[in-house]
Amino acid sequence: MQRWCLVVLAVVASSWSAQAEPWKPAAGPLMTRWGKQVKPDAVWAEYPRPQMVRRDWQNLNGLWEFDVAQTDEAPPLGKRLAEQILVPFPIESALSGVMRSAERAWYRRTFAVPQAWSGQRVLLHFGAVDWESTVWVNGRKLGTHRGGYDPFDFDISDALRPTGPQELIVGVFDPSDAGTQPRGKQVRKPHSIWYTSTTGIWQTAWIEPVPAAHVTALRIVPDLKAGKLRVTASGTPKAAGRQVEFVATVGDQRVAMATGAVGQTIELTIPKPRAWSPADPFLYGLTVSLAGGDGKADTLESYFGMRDIVVGKDDKGVQRLLLNGRPVFQFGPLDQGFWPDGLYTAPSDEAQRYDLEVTRRLGFNMVRKHVKVEPDRWYYWCDKLGLLVWQDMPSGDRSVDSGKGEIQRTADSARQFETELDRLVETHANHPSIVMWVVFNEGWGQYDTVRLAEHVKQLDPSRLVCGASGWNDMPAGDVHDIHKYPGPATPMPEERRAAVLGEFGGLGLPLVGHTWQSEKNWGYRNLKSLDELNDGYRKLLDALQPLIAERGLSAAVYTQTTDVEIEVNGLMTYDREVIKLKPETARAAEKLEEPRP
Repeated sequence: MQRWCLVVLAVVASSWSAQAEPWKPAAGPLMTRWGKQVKPDAVWAEYPRPQMVRRDWQNLNGLWEFDVAQTDEAPPLGKRLAEQILVPFPIESALSGVMRSAERAWYRRTFAVPQAWSGQRVLLHFGAVDWESTVWVNGRKLGTHRGGYDPFDFDISDALRPTGPQELIVGVFDPSDAGTQPRGKQVRKPHSIWYTSTTGIWQTAWIEPVPAAHVTALRIVPDLKAGKLRVTASGTPKAAGRQVEFVATVGDQRVAMATGAVGQTIELTIPKPRAWSPADPFLYGLTVSLAGGDGKADTLESYFGMRDIVVGKDDKGVQRLLLNGRPVFQFGPLDQGFWPDGLYTAPSDEAQRYDLEVTRRLGFNMVRKHVKVEPDRWYYWCDKLGLLVWQDMPSGDRSVDSGKGEIQRTADSARQFETELDRLVETHANHPSIVMWVVFNEGWGQYDTVRLAEHVKQLDPSRLVCGASGWNDMPAGDVHDIHKYPGPATPMPEERRAAVLGEFGGLGLPLVGHTWQSEKNWGYRNLKSLDELNDGYRKLLDALQPLIAERGLSAAVYTQTTDVEIEVNGLMTYDREVIKLKPETARAAEKLEEPRP
């Protein structure tokens, strides 16, 4: 699978050897232990899309040429750029080597296409580029993509030269908080709960060969009660009408197989399905094979989990969140997904896995991914480790006045938000770990809440929907979600909706030597010692217990996984060197009794 990765990285490194100093990270305020290990010839080397894995591919991460761009500037075709940048780290990050803001920028590099790929189409993939990106290959403009969180690709076959180096140029534009586009916590002037912006390529870039008739997307929907898996494979126009085969496996053993046409929803019967849950995150393998009329087949490796998530009544008639038919209290941290050295991009796959392993170790079975979308491999680790995920749509535009009502968005603002919302659901809907889509957070950019909550439910009926987390509740979605600092508190369960606490806690504690800045750090509650924090955390969990048992609370989200820049509300320091909770305090989560059916 990674057979060509080292080749392309060597090409990039050699192209810079004669013109630039050896790469090193910029001198940022704080570095993680994984950041200290980053090397340009082996950065984010894992195949980036675990649910659509092809055998042959070529990683384009590594050193690229870089320069700041001006409005309406022509692409620098055939020209060496002034600086270098380490992809896939954002321009503003220390690990990029640049670490400064740039609203517009150019990326340039060359790559070689393996001779063994001759006769196949070649796809160029980007995991994510923030926010607008325009791509040229060998001087040919391939297109422009708008959206900072969703993957996109181009078929570059017709732009490739027969032999020799291929030139790739990417122009980026990102207005950050000067624009209305979805951006999450990114701002040009960070303060309190607002953090440094991300511009440019911030997830893996890669190329791979495919037949002319190939699969472009999968939709995998489990039906645990019926023991069925429903799968749809979308394909290129040349794949229309062709047969696609799906094989479900456990290890090397085939447990189900079915065939049908591209674009058709096909059912596999899964014998005695083993349910996926935090207690048993069992995953089945899935092989997808598309027959080609030219004798070439497109074969993909994927996986799935059999699980069910709904709102339903317990034995007392209270609406609860039911996982696989039984009430499970969902408890987890608010996870911002920022890193001191990589900002939006973790230093490595190992680093992002560490955050999730610590989350499980601290007694949590859920995580709320807060107004950010992560690389696919982050969700893969949630699938593997057994973490339920509440996935926020990144917010944008402006907030409602006084925390009430809804805003009036322009047509362009609404169109972009809804385009990126649809892409979020469509590109992440196969992960069993994701159990809830959160459309709006605390009145930020909130408009047409009822319509959009219903729209997301139509897009994905297999998951729960939260129309608005905190502040401005509307009669929409599957949950009534409130925020309370430090809390805890609960709304009352309703006839249709369960009661959840979308944010609480926020116990702040800066630890000397592990902060973004030496003083003037910020927390919802400012504490003075680890003992004080641990005592406060235990009291919060003790207060949760009666809300669960007596008042119908079904979930709670503690703020937050780590410190982020000057915000010190984390269960870990920003550099991940200190876990603030003691083991005995973390075990307090075990006292949160799950209501029984």
